[in-house]
Amino acid sequence: MGMNARSIFYLRENKKSARKIADNKILSKRRLVENGISAADPIAVITNRSEVQEFDWNTLPASFVIKPNRGMGGEGIMIVFNRLKNGNWITVNKQQLTAEDLALHVLNILDGNFSLLNSPDVALIESRLSIEPLFKRFSSFGIPDIRVIVYNNVPVMAMLRVPTVKSRGKANLMQGGLGIGIDIASGFTTHVVTKSWLYEKEIDRHPDTNLPLRGIKVPYWEEILKTAVLAAFVTRLRYTGVDISVDKKKGPVVLELNARPGLGIQVANMLPLRERLQRIRGLKVETPERGIAIAKDLFSGQFEAAVANITGRQVIGLVEVVTLHGTEEKIKKVRAKIDTGADDSSIDIALAREMGYGEAIDYFQSQQISEVSTDEEAKMMISTVEKKMKTACPSITRLSIVSSSHGISIRPHIKMHITLVGHKMIIEPNIYDRSQLTYPLLIGRRNLSHFLIDPAKATIKQQLLDKKRVERDAERAARASGIK
Repeated sequence: MGMNARSIFYLRENKKSARKIADNKILSKRRLVENGISAADPIAVITNRSEVQEFDWNTLPASFVIKPNRGMGGEGIMIVFNRLKNGNWITVNKQQLTAEDLALHVLNILDGNFSLLNSPDVALIESRLSIEPLFKRFSSFGIPDIRVIVYNNVPVMAMLRVPTVKSRGKANLMQGGLGIGIDIASGFTTHVVTKSWLYEKEIDRHPDTNLPLRGIKVPYWEEILKTAVLAAFVTRLRYTGVDISVDKKKGPVVLELNARPGLGIQVANMLPLRERLQRIRGLKVETPERGIAIAKDLFSGQFEAAVANITGRQVIGLVEVVTLHGTEEKIKKVRAKIDTGADDSSIDIALAREMGYGEAIDYFQSQQISEVSTDEEAKMMISTVEKKMKTACPSITRLSIVSSSHGISIRPHIKMHITLVGHKMIIEPNIYDRSQLTYPLLIGRRNLSHFLIDPAKATIKQQLLDKKRVERDAERAARASGIK
């Protein structure tokens, strides 16, 4: 989408009063906080040269950020993360700074060297956010942030901006950071690009850590969407880019609002922004909640096939229907819990018997070794009997130690063929009495390498069951009402 078209049809929909708030970090922060939206905590506001001379720099904490009030493109932002024993501060790119260096940088801000139209500006000193641990796989250097384009109270496109060593800890594409597209409906990452003034390059892994970056669920995605749309709503910006980071104590925090967001976001998403904007132009969207629902409705279904092509992995929910292939061609479909917090898969003892593994269960129980007192005792027991047991009963593949609220136990594992969303594989679940649990089968992390987990995704069968339950409850209520 060309800049002229975007200016005519969308940027001009922002009223002057709304642009004034977005362009002024002090005003926008005040409006956000008044409406219960988190923003970085202020430390100081310096408005003139006299205040620079009078300011006691030693009162600053070890970690903070200095930024221009009317800056753009990440220019003029200084990120300090620690103070050394010699009294100097150190930036994220390992540059030592004295109090004089800080004062000089603030003077450059006051002179307008980083502001819109190079006009005189105000310097803000704010607390530095602490990276939420769940985001550390995206960035080992600096704090990533998320930009969400909001139009007409609808989140239309999003990207994760990740700092790198090259970008010196700043989440800015033009300075060497990464732009990672995010699927609006699900919160999964899609494409990863690096950008310079001359070109964009698509990559798969983080250039510093070599960790894969595609097909990963962005933590706190629902909260991030709500924060972005609410920020646009309370500032009355029709078209804006909302920059959000996630602090480990405060959760989603708005960094700034952009009344003139750039077009790098469509490069990261490999999708034209204008097409999405046109789909919601003219819609009457009165609340942020309605805007998010519209986005998920309009832009859902575009991700799962794409991420399967990108990563070779399918998206599944926390509960899925699994086909079990037992002995003697026994086949059964059951609902299984998908649990990335568990290493091993687990199958209910009654279900294992039904699928033809009764002989293995009986043999294991005859050995009377399931209950032990300590880990050491369990390890010694396994080293003594495991080889003999596997030889006497080939259906048992191994033994494992499981610690739970019920104590320490030894469980047998069996080999079983299953089919999960069309993918056939062999698992080795441990056998356990799951009769008091909701699901007779649990699929653990060892067997989930071919899949991506979306907690918001429900299986079709579950949706049908939920629909039938609602209809049944409605019928009962209607009959009760008729009796009365």
